[in-house]
Amino acid sequence: MSAAGGSTAREAARLHAQARRGWWRRVLRLFGVNAVDRRLEAAAVRRDQGRLGEEWTAELLTRLPAGWQVFHDLAVPGRRFNVDHVAIPPSGNGLVVLDSKKWHAGWPTTLVRGRVHCGRQDRHEQIVKFAGYVSGAAAALGVPAGMLLPVIVVHGSLVDGGRLDVPVPAWERTVHVLAADRLLAALTGMPGGRGPVQPAALDLAARVQDTLPVYGSAA
Repeated sequence: MSAAGGSTAREAARLHAQARRGWWRRVLRLFGVNAVDRRLEAAAVRRDQGRLGEEWTAELLTRLPAGWQVFHDLAVPGRRFNVDHVAIPPSGNGLVVLDSKKWHAGWPTTLVRGRVHCGRQDRHEQIVKFAGYVSGAAAALGVPAGMLLPVIVVHGSLVDGGRLDVPVPAWERTVHVLAADRLLAALTGMPGGRGPVQPAALDLAARVQDTLPVYGSAA
């Protein structure tokens, strides 16, 4: 099983190194021209923040009751993205696909005219993109999209009411945006969130392992 945030950490390290590499960048820095470096470093910092969010969510998922099966940092074959976390309840009634976000602690996460904002920043395209990821994961697994529950876990920023249920019309599904401190209660409180492991859960776990390799590993 992979560690959470592995691919994000590798990408952050690559960007940090790229920002410092090359004799011409060192020359440019002597003349105070370092816009490329600043952009690369900013991208690396965003990756570092993403890695922290993934690690914090992974730690929360270790507190799920017995019977839950959890996977981290999974690739979707034929797609250029990874899935942060997949959790399968003991009942096997579907899969929870989770995406971790670490957003500004001083800015609330709210719905503004149906679009997710963190403070004044419109983050709705991230919600729509995640819905597409979940749809792609369902297709790869060969299961109906309705079997996958999409959840975005927000660390740092206060989520209005602790939870936002965000319709994504193009996908005809709802993405659930949860404050991190609501995650465990939401998962254990879902139908089938507690109890003995059923054969359907084992079958789903085997399908995930066979279909979604660890991101960056050989398929």
